Amino acid sequence: MSLSADTPPAVADALGYLQHHLQELTKRQNALEHTINATLVGLTAQLQQLTQLITASIPTVAPPPIPPSLPPVSPPPPVLAAPSKQRTRPKLPSPPDFSGERSSGQAFLNSCTLYLRLAPEQFTCDEEKIFWTLAFFKDRRTVKWSENLFRQEANTGIFPIQSWVDFEQQF
Repeated sequence: MSLSADTPPAVADALGYLQHHLQELTKRQNALEHTINATLVGLTAQLQQLTQLITASIPTVAPPPIPPSLPPVSPPPPVLAAPSKQRTRPKLPSPPDFSGERSSGQAFLNSCTLYLRLAPEQFTCDEEKIFWTLAFFKDRRTVKWSENLFRQEANTGIFPIQSWVDFEQQF
């Protein structure tokens, strides 16, 4: 790049410095590209070797022999199903509403856990278990904690307690 005769010396020096610096950076970039390409070639070769080793180590299984033709067999007579006895579960009481008192906290949590273990088919995920449990938070203190959780969810888009284990720990 040629500069006009009236270019100040400071600008010319700065441009010269920048051109030199650009050339150095270009050399470094070329060297790095060369190193990356060489590494890529080496990794590709290793991958091919591994693929060949794996392919060679997998035993080939011959298809099973085709059995000789047998005469057709008549289907067995239908079997009448015996009447099945459907197991009935004991009626499970729901846990009592939780007041927020520390003295009754463990009993409440035990009651919830017992229900969850005896009726697992009613819950498809931990989130349902947590929400079901929060439905029993009806006292002033417990409602405040529950509302705080839902407020956090509204702000972040993610409910702050992700698993039943986390709920038990935070409870």
